Amino acid sequence: MSIGFIGLGGMGAGLVKNLALKGQAVRCFDLASERSQPMAGFGAEPVASVRLAAEGASILALCVTTAEAVEAILFGDGGGKDGGVAGLLPAGAIVLDHTTVSPEHVERMNARCAELDLRYAEAPITRTPIHAEQGRVNVLFGGTAELLDELRPVFACYAENVFHVGPSGHATRLKLIHNFIAFANVAAFCEGFALAAREGLDMTKVIDIISAAGGKSGMMDLYGEKTLRRDFAPYMSLSNAEKDVKYYAQWLEAAGLPSGMAEAVHRTYANASDLGHGGEGCTAVIKPYERASGVEARLPDEAGS
Repeated sequence: MSIGFIGLGGMGAGLVKNLALKGQAVRCFDLASERSQPMAGFGAEPVASVRLAAEGASILALCVTTAEAVEAILFGDGGGKDGGVAGLLPAGAIVLDHTTVSPEHVERMNARCAELDLRYAEAPITRTPIHAEQGRVNVLFGGTAELLDELRPVFACYAENVFHVGPSGHATRLKLIHNFIAFANVAAFCEGFALAAREGLDMTKVIDIISAAGGKSGMMDLYGEKTLRRDFAPYMSLSNAEKDVKYYAQWLEAAGLPSGMAEAVHRTYANASDLGHGGEGCTAVIKPYERASGVEARLPDEAGS
């Protein structure tokens, strides 16, 4: 099969690397050309535009930032540069969307792709860029069993687990729930860390005791100590956290459910983004608290004490 792949950020680069190493024919593109060129070393073909990546592809995979970016690439919505490539795909081609999007986006994509005799495959992914590099991401798939069977040889190149969540739309819904819980947890422990530092608590004891009790979590395990060692590398960027929580809050409101917690978490990330931390890791959500208190949350050895 011929695969076009658009989006070579933290996750996409690892997926393309493993596709190419497993013998798949991949043309890849990213707006940052320096991300594309290293893919040639693994056997992929870097190209100069989204049109060249898409033209004639039996599968066009997208791993970009937002639902709006996906639609701009495929349909030219919003005047996106070099957009509108859906018409270059052959009839029956699959649009494989690894982007974390919104339920409304999935519905629009299914309808608009069907109008062009294309098949939309909803497949958000979880885990980290390290897992993508290792070929060990989780794929959440929403759609028919028949479409999943067609895509299994692709997923086998870079996924450790493939979960058939249900019909189209269910994978995105579950991914948003997962991400909201994860990012709400990060916002909560960062707020707690900032307050503990402001009040002069021993930060070693703070993280040790929380991690040994009910406050322990997967995100705490991944990022708790990194936060206190001032490691804000964008393994999961703050801007993506803000976007995912925004989609979740909008969905919750549309479902007619109280959205107070979601709105509060979204405002917390939006505030940090407005202060210029969007390109850092999600735990940079602690920085507005530190700015207000004048105290950084650090482990004692990092502070030299």
